[in-house]
Amino acid sequence: MATGIKDRVAILGMGCSKFGERYDAEASDLMVEAYREAITDAGIDPSQLQAAWLSVAFEAMNIGPSAIPLSMALRLPTIPVTKVENYCASGTEAFRGAVYAVASGACDIALALGVEKLKDTGYGGLPVRSRGLAYDMMANSGTAPGFFAQIASAYRAKHGVQRDDLKRAIAHVSVKSHANGAKNPKAHLRKVIDEATVLNAPMIAEPLGLYDCCGVSDGAACAIVTTPEIAKSMGKHDIVSVKALQLAVSNGWELQGSGWDGSYFHTTRVAAKRAYDEAGISKPREELSMFDVHDCFSITELVTMEDLFVSPEGGAMKDVMDGFYDADGQVPCQIDGGLKCFGHPIGASGLRMIYEMYLQLQGRAGERQLKNPRLGLTHNLGGMPNQNVSAVAIVGRYGD
Repeated sequence: MATGIKDRVAILGMGCSKFGERYDAEASDLMVEAYREAITDAGIDPSQLQAAWLSVAFEAMNIGPSAIPLSMALRLPTIPVTKVENYCASGTEAFRGAVYAVASGACDIALALGVEKLKDTGYGGLPVRSRGLAYDMMANSGTAPGFFAQIASAYRAKHGVQRDDLKRAIAHVSVKSHANGAKNPKAHLRKVIDEATVLNAPMIAEPLGLYDCCGVSDGAACAIVTTPEIAKSMGKHDIVSVKALQLAVSNGWELQGSGWDGSYFHTTRVAAKRAYDEAGISKPREELSMFDVHDCFSITELVTMEDLFVSPEGGAMKDVMDGFYDADGQVPCQIDGGLKCFGHPIGASGLRMIYEMYLQLQGRAGERQLKNPRLGLTHNLGGMPNQNVSAVAIVGRYGD
C-alpha cells in the first residue's frame, strides 16, 4: 500500500532568476541564470545529473515544442529531459517529476526547471492560447479578472459579507504582499503601498482593482533533488526534504451540477487534504510555519486560506485584518511577495515559491527571514475557478 514520499527526497540546491521585464534576456538566459545558482548551491558537477524536467506554458513564445532547448542551454550530459505543462501548476509539475524520479529510485539526482518569457509578446496580459478546446472556451467567454471576480461575489453571498468589508480585506492582502516584496531583490515590484492606494486604484473587475491583480513577468527557477542519504554523504547540513506533493485536477464536477457554489476552489481542498495526510499534518493552522499561495488575484489568496484549512470557512477576512498572515503574524503568507510582486511567469511560479520556502528553512532569506520556520507549504491554482488544477507541496527540515 502506498505510503507517500515524506522525507524520501531532499532538495540539494535551488536557484532563481531576477523576475521582471527581462528584455535583456532570452528564455535560455533565464534558464542559465537560475541553473547556475542551483548547481553552485548543490555543490555537484553537472555530470552527476541523471534526469531533468522542464516546465513552460506558452511554448510558442518561449522555447518551442520540445525539451531540447533546456538540454542545450544548460549543456546537460545527454540525459533524459521531459517538458511538462499543467496550466499555472506547471512549475510544481516539473518539481513533481524530478521528486518522483528520485523517490522511486530511478535516479539519484534530478533537476526541475521552470521558465516563462512573456514580456516580449507585447501583450498586456497572458497571451491568448490557440490550442485546445478548453483554451478556446475561456478565451471566448471572459477574462481572468472577470472569472475570479465572480469568486468574490459568490463568497460575499455565501457568508453575508459587505462589499466594503471584503474590499478592505483583500486590500490588506495586497498591502501585506507588497511590504514583503519590497525586501526581496529578485521580485519584479518592490514598492510599498498603503490601503488607500489599493482602494482608490482603477477598477479592473469589481471588486478587483489594479493592485488586486498580479502582473506579467519573465523569470525562471530551478531545483536539484536527491535522497537525504546522498545529501548527508555530501556533508550537507540543514537538509530540506519534501514532506508531501499532491495535485488535484477538475473532473467536471464544478460545471455539471449544483454541488459547487462558486465561492471556493474544490481542487485546492482535495489536494490540501491529501498533502496533509501524506505529511502527517493534522492541524495546519498550528503546524505550518509559512506558506506561499497562488495569489493571481487578492481574492484568490483570501479564499485559498480557507481552502487550505488554515482559516475556518468564512473566517479568512478576520484573520487577514487581524494580521494573522502578515510577516510578523502567526503563519506568514507570501513572505517573498508572492505573485503580486513577482508577477506570474507561469512555468516558473511553482518552483519560485518552493525556492522561498527552501531559503527560509535554511535561514538564508536575508532581511525577510522568519524565526525558526519548520514547515512551508506552496500552492498553485491553474485554469479558471470552474475548471482547474491545484498543486500543494510541503517542505520542511529533514527529520522534523
